[in-house]
Amino acid sequence: MDFSVKTGDADKLKSACVVVGVFSPRRLSPAAERLDKASRGQLTELLRQGDIGTDCGSTTLVHQPRGRVQAERILVVGCGKAKDFDARAYNKAAAAAARAVDAGAATEALSYLPELDVEGHSLAWKCRQVILASHDAAYRFDELKSDAKPPKKPLRKLAIGVGDKADAAEARQGVKQGRAVAAGVERARRLGNLPGNICTPAYLAAQARDIKASSDRLKVKVLEEKEMEKLGMGALLSVARGSRQPAKLISLEYNGGERGDKPVVLVGKGVTFDSGGISLKPGAAMDEMKFDMCGAASVLGTLAAAAELELPINLVGIVPATENLPDGDASKPGDIVTSMSGQTIEILNTDAEGRLILCDALTYAERFDPEVVVDIATLTGACIVALGHHRTGLLANDQELADELLAAGRNASDPAWQLPMGEEYDEQLKSNFADMANIGGKGAGTITAACFLGRFTKDYRWAHLDIAGVAWKSGHDKGATGRPVPLLMQFLMDRCEKGRDD
Repeated sequence: MDFSVKTGDADKLKSACVVVGVFSPRRLSPAAERLDKASRGQLTELLRQGDIGTDCGSTTLVHQPRGRVQAERILVVGCGKAKDFDARAYNKAAAAAARAVDAGAATEALSYLPELDVEGHSLAWKCRQVILASHDAAYRFDELKSDAKPPKKPLRKLAIGVGDKADAAEARQGVKQGRAVAAGVERARRLGNLPGNICTPAYLAAQARDIKASSDRLKVKVLEEKEMEKLGMGALLSVARGSRQPAKLISLEYNGGERGDKPVVLVGKGVTFDSGGISLKPGAAMDEMKFDMCGAASVLGTLAAAAELELPINLVGIVPATENLPDGDASKPGDIVTSMSGQTIEILNTDAEGRLILCDALTYAERFDPEVVVDIATLTGACIVALGHHRTGLLANDQELADELLAAGRNASDPAWQLPMGEEYDEQLKSNFADMANIGGKGAGTITAACFLGRFTKDYRWAHLDIAGVAWKSGHDKGATGRPVPLLMQFLMDRCEKGRDD
């Protein structure tokens, strides 16, 4: 989809569909007022008749508006009460508009939703959210269907309408950011939606090389199992033993900052299919375990977006990639393995494999001398019990870093919620036979998983994002979401902005 910015009044610009907002009970937005005046009161008339809904997220399509309106259609989007119109309401309105336009016959549209006031948010942010909503509405994963039927008239062009030329530069910046973040989200969604027989560890490595080809600021390194063995990555390799697909440790470096600046390191769990291993999962919904590499997908999507925006930051993405399958050579409950850090781990449950591949990747991250490290993983079902499917679980050994991520999540409308860590939880990992067990019992599963990872991150500032509840949807809307790419990109853009201000 092509995105652009147009300057001019809503009634004077030609378009197949112009999108404007209306508040309850009958308050028109500035662009809607101009259209109402140009159409000799048509919108006011429809509002009084009750033919235009004003509840937040309602949409009404007005065909062939009368008078001097240049657009062929007007899409009026309900925004609810003005006093309640916050970031959440804005995103709801933007999403409703995107779905309505995508479902209609217009192949291009002009949106004036970014003119609406949202307290605490800039024009660039509002433009970015419209782009993300439009991408989400248009997204379809049908590349593996032999009879895929694309929309007859898909939306191909979306312009952001700006009445004041002085705002055009900021709007273009928002569109640029939105385009890059949306592309990163789409990449992450596609990788998550691909089946495990296609999206293998080798396929993820190929994707990293594909991203590298897009920018001369990127370089890629892929470690094979023999190299991992030399490094002592016994925890990661213990998970890979049950699979015929060789494990890969993928690192993707983006050098956009000053030489010598310490990088932000993102580590993404890349279990391309998780059967649970010998601790086999129940068969129901096991197909969804292809989504167990969504942490890796989000890292690759974020690196691609950062490179597209040419962010002035040094960034490293690390993806430990493997399958977790049962086999005669697979790890067994009770096995003890030695991690790259030298610490020994008693594997009490082979389905707690994500932390085993992450711990070696987190140790590997030390060689990049990181400013901070953030890992992203579909790690625990306990996180879904705690937070449902709305917020990412966040745990950290540094509160300043945690606060940065929480703020980024709020600003990106991709929220996280912080859970505690502490010695009382860490004690649940005690083992009679090794330095630690890989599970901590029934209670506080998300926290004890983070405490396990915390034993490998003592030498740097670190945060853990448990995305088990937000990485994909089940049921009728089954599919990857691309989260938390928006959160991660906001986090990086905030850091770049802070660096410019310092």
